[in-house]
Amino acid sequence: MTKLKNKFREVPRFNNIKELIYNSVKKYKDNIAFITKVKKDEGIEYIKHTYQNFLDDINSFGTALYNLKLKGKRIAICGRNRYEWAVAHLSNLFGGIVSVPIDKELQVNELEDSLVRSNVDAIVFDEKYETNINEIKEHNKTNIKQYICMGDLDGFINFNSLLNEGKKLLASGERDFVNYEVDSDNMSILLFTSGTTSKSKAVMLNQRSIAANISDMLMVESLYPTDTNIAFLPFHHIFGSTGLLVMLAAGVKTVFPDGLRYIKQNLIEYQVSVFVGVPILITKMYENIEKEIEKQGKTKLINRALKISNFLLKFHIDIRKFLFKPIINALGGKMRFIISGGAPLDKEISTRFNEFGIHLVQGYGLTETCPVIAAENDKYVRPGSIGMPLYSVVVDIADKDKDGIGELRVKGPNIMLGYYENEEATNEVLKDGWFYTGDIGYIDKDGFIFLTGRKKDVIVLKNGKKVFPDELELLIERFPEVEEVFVYGMPQQGDKNDPMVSVEIVYNKDEIQKRTEKELYDILWNKIRDINKGLPPYKYIKHMVLTNEPLIKTSTNKVKRKEEYAKLIQLGKVNA
Repeated sequence: MTKLKNKFREVPRFNNIKELIYNSVKKYKDNIAFITKVKKDEGIEYIKHTYQNFLDDINSFGTALYNLKLKGKRIAICGRNRYEWAVAHLSNLFGGIVSVPIDKELQVNELEDSLVRSNVDAIVFDEKYETNINEIKEHNKTNIKQYICMGDLDGFINFNSLLNEGKKLLASGERDFVNYEVDSDNMSILLFTSGTTSKSKAVMLNQRSIAANISDMLMVESLYPTDTNIAFLPFHHIFGSTGLLVMLAAGVKTVFPDGLRYIKQNLIEYQVSVFVGVPILITKMYENIEKEIEKQGKTKLINRALKISNFLLKFHIDIRKFLFKPIINALGGKMRFIISGGAPLDKEISTRFNEFGIHLVQGYGLTETCPVIAAENDKYVRPGSIGMPLYSVVVDIADKDKDGIGELRVKGPNIMLGYYENEEATNEVLKDGWFYTGDIGYIDKDGFIFLTGRKKDVIVLKNGKKVFPDELELLIERFPEVEEVFVYGMPQQGDKNDPMVSVEIVYNKDEIQKRTEKELYDILWNKIRDINKGLPPYKYIKHMVLTNEPLIKTSTNKVKRKEEYAKLIQLGKVNA
């Protein structure tokens, strides 16, 4: 069992999110909490919302929700990351309304199923998804009585109208919402895990758990009121919504991206200093830096500078910001801190960002743990690891094998209440006060945690040896010809109980402009054979499928392994 005092600064502890936000407003009242961009005929307008403005809008919107008889009810939120999303979510949390963030990318039948399963009474939605909402409204299968649009659509309650109505009610002396005392231990958020709706579980979370996790993160991660964060991770995901609350707790300014294509432009436009993302985004950022260095013919120069910088760092002489200014400028000029989570990040990429003077840390967690279990930080960084347990969290490895590898289990105040209306699934993961994560890994002698894969994804060979797909995928992802990769076990003809380690590669479409698919196949297969030379024989990749079709993924870019495997069977690419 590992319990490390991973704590560098004293931070206040809060019982709930309402206490946390009121504390931030007290400390950062006139700081900018959010900037929203509005496109008008005459140009672009940037609207700045201070921390005090944000609190006033929460109280106004929440008061209007109470006036709609939604006190004690459940409200779903579905839409892009935007200011209105944050106001709606916090209004729910402040007023004892269960908040149900919904993935905006769901197909209409999946979206409808989520709304039925969570038994919501109202929905706050983005006008971009009007078609889906109209269809759901026509079906009349849900319990929804109030449809509130974040924008301006005929036939729906308007967000800003409600906001103004709430302001008038507050001015007239209505204080029911403002004075509401949050029960920190009651279910406050109902959040669906990643996956198709029929298989996803609805996780019940309370505010005490989330508030504890936020304080733990602020103890170890360096976030300042002078920072600007870009909200790229979707708010309907626990990593995105809790990440937002961490920024608000630290007095940080948050801006909203215009989309993946405009990320470089947005980093410059807003002078972003903090970026929280999943590995696929951070890898793209790194690849763009590499391409720019190569394009300018500065590869040798940068490599020499890295050797000089790394040598000087041994004597505590840091000239990285001077040496690598062009690289930092390519990321907006102010980038100083990147947090990666959701999946393992290539060790080489995390090392290189830190060598450039951009502090990159990896974290790990799950929806069920509110979300963070462990993270690297200013003091403890070990490339390839997910850092050390947070202050309040205890991590243990269950059922270790001879190499010390087993399933991670966790104790702490950040553990979920359980799965909604699914006692059987709850009892499978919550045992004797421990939450069993389903992730396989080990803890090194210094206390750093390393993940090797998901328990359900491990390829178990006939001889009992185990192959972890994540480990092989990280090796293959480094090839410039590769866009995405999926490692799986394929039954062998003649002995279906002895799976063959196989890989599906989605090739980079730029590469196909230079050569035929057959030539590309041969190039990649030779590279796979080179990888095999560095592996023990039982891990050898013996079969490869090449495709230009993207892998089936969740909205947070995790591969849906079961669905992808089923697709391969359907296409006749697997010995089923």
